[in-house]
Amino acid sequence: MSKIETINPATAEKIAEYEMMSRDTAFAAVEACHAAHLEWRKKSPEDRAPVLRRLAEVLRDNADDLAQLMTRETGKLISGGQDEVALCAAICEFTAETGPKLLADEKRDLGDGAEGLVTYQPIGVIYSIQPWNFPIYQPLRVLAAAVMAGNGCVLKHASLCTGSALHLRELCIEAGFPEDLFQVLVIDHDTSDEIIAHDRVRGVTMTGSDDAGRHIGGKAAAALKKTVLELGSNDAYLVLEDADVELAVKTSVQGRLYNNGQTCVNAKRFIVTDKVYDQFVSAFVEAMEGITLGDPTDEATELGPLSSQGQLDTVHEQVEESVRCGASLLCGGKVADRDGAYYPATVLGDVTPGMPAYDDEIFGPVAAVIRAKDDADAMRIANDSRYGLGGGIFSKDEDRAIELARTHFDTGMVRINGFGAAHPNMPFGGVKNSGYGREHGGFGVREFVNAKAVFLP
Repeated sequence: MSKIETINPATAEKIAEYEMMSRDTAFAAVEACHAAHLEWRKKSPEDRAPVLRRLAEVLRDNADDLAQLMTRETGKLISGGQDEVALCAAICEFTAETGPKLLADEKRDLGDGAEGLVTYQPIGVIYSIQPWNFPIYQPLRVLAAAVMAGNGCVLKHASLCTGSALHLRELCIEAGFPEDLFQVLVIDHDTSDEIIAHDRVRGVTMTGSDDAGRHIGGKAAAALKKTVLELGSNDAYLVLEDADVELAVKTSVQGRLYNNGQTCVNAKRFIVTDKVYDQFVSAFVEAMEGITLGDPTDEATELGPLSSQGQLDTVHEQVEESVRCGASLLCGGKVADRDGAYYPATVLGDVTPGMPAYDDEIFGPVAAVIRAKDDADAMRIANDSRYGLGGGIFSKDEDRAIELARTHFDTGMVRINGFGAAHPNMPFGGVKNSGYGREHGGFGVREFVNAKAVFLP
């Protein structure tokens, strides 16, 4: 039987080894999850909520251990792992608080004295396919919504954070989850495709690249399974003519380097109006050059390694290809001369269409700076993308920035004069090649339910 090895990207040392499941073992886990769901669905949302509240407590109690494990497996800063656990706990509590209201039956007036009832019922096993960049958060945001709705959940996590996935399941059981309600499948891609088609699987949710989304979405569509796809992006942050440049620079550095630059909603393309271009670029490059690259367990480190040597090779090739196409290397761009998958904070200027830095998602600490003639041109460039997940606007005129965000920015999320990743009380998701469906903000709880119409006598 084949095996998975997990490697510490900061040291290139082996962490652990796991045996891949056979097809039969994986299918048995799906069947067990379905059986657990049949019992779990009998509980009311009010009775499901305490288990999520308890999971929040268990996550907080184990925050240090979880953060250290995530850092070993993915290279994320230890502080980032602790913040991730805190977010997961908050999601559990938010879902426990709001879920019963969102899932409550609704009476409808049908006219002429007739009434109808809308009831939100679970549908079964939800298959969750998740990436490595947030080893606990990515599966947890799906799991919390699925369990609150009365569904079961099976997870295929990225192989490099297999340990995090298995530990999360242990903590769920400690918190009071029925043992089989949440299963972790250590399987290959071929078996995963068969899991999508499994009769017991009623919905599929996936976070990853747009190419992976096409594959998984296609397999699910062929089996008539509903999907939620949260895919990649090359989020644009606009620095308008009236922007507070100092704030824009500080926030842009944070936005580009968050989670070592490996987040779907990182700030990636910086579209700067001609009026403030030179001022912004000069200060931005200086700030990026001053970033401390190093051991992710050291609290003084500002930028850790990429998740793997393969990820480093991909990022470096995208930078080199952009330069070959005419981009200017303003700082960084050289692979660090040290053990581990380290890549420096990098800024590319003179970025134009046809370059990876303009067209694609660079999943690492690489910023693409694009000059715009004016505010209108900046908005045009921002929307000149096949992606549409998030973005941001820097402007002192907040009312105007809000209006641009509401009516012109073709994305699922927009930040005004700030940066952030996710919030339990706001919808998370995108448009265009960044996928469809929403998580958080109460929306995720209703993604995989049967909104059943009952016509009353």
